[in-house]
Amino acid sequence: MSDSLPTLWQIDVSHYSEKVRWALAWKGVEHRRRSPIPGAHMAVALWLTRGGQVTLPVLSIDGERIGDSTAIIAALERRYPDPPLYPTDAPNRRRALDLEDFFDEELGPHIRQLAWHELGNDRERFTELMKRMAPGPLTRVPGAAAAYARVFTGLRFSARNTASAERARAKVLAALDLLEAELGDGDYLVGDTFTVADLTAASLFYPLVIPEEGPLPTDVESAAGLERFRAPLKERRGYRWVAEMFRRHRKPARATAAAPAA
Repeated sequence: MSDSLPTLWQIDVSHYSEKVRWALAWKGVEHRRRSPIPGAHMAVALWLTRGGQVTLPVLSIDGERIGDSTAIIAALERRYPDPPLYPTDAPNRRRALDLEDFFDEELGPHIRQLAWHELGNDRERFTELMKRMAPGPLTRVPGAAAAYARVFTGLRFSARNTASAERARAKVLAALDLLEAELGDGDYLVGDTFTVADLTAASLFYPLVIPEEGPLPTDVESAAGLERFRAPLKERRGYRWVAEMFRRHRKPARATAAAPAA
């Protein structure tokens, strides 16, 4: 294994990490993955970026440590231009980047907050998910992983706040409305090929759709609150489009075995 491989510092279930994993897979970039303990990942991100980034993903590549999924994709586009994620003509490129920014800011934080809120309200499903995600020490104490995650997500994402969850639902529905409006009768958001706009929208909607190709276990969909929210949306074009983008374009990543990071 080459020491020159890029290293993706990530959170396994993070939709922003999935956005970067998808871009790496799309471009066929072999890389290592490191997954710090959730919560401690914030200190890791600050260390990696010398205080410039408080969360993951961060990509270490060619001596640089790049935080923020949008900046990472821009760096990958410069280093690995084929196959492209940015349209070649200026107007379409600007539109794709504008849509990337919209979904990053107007969907990503809100769907994360809603997912953690609803999962936290389903204690059995939440505990099962945390058992899968937690590092070894936390799994040896019954309930410790779930208790730790409940405190962390409550503080970090206001996951216990019912009013915030209601606002998040409205934001997610507004983003779905915009997705469908932008698609119109087309298969893609910008032009007739897959771009960073499609990748961003699909990856950030994955906690809603739970596609088989995504990082979240598909049985999480049985969390009661998520299923109630999801059920009336399943026949909407935008929902089905997300699943189709994963089926059509989510290539397997050429990553080495993921390694935990303390």
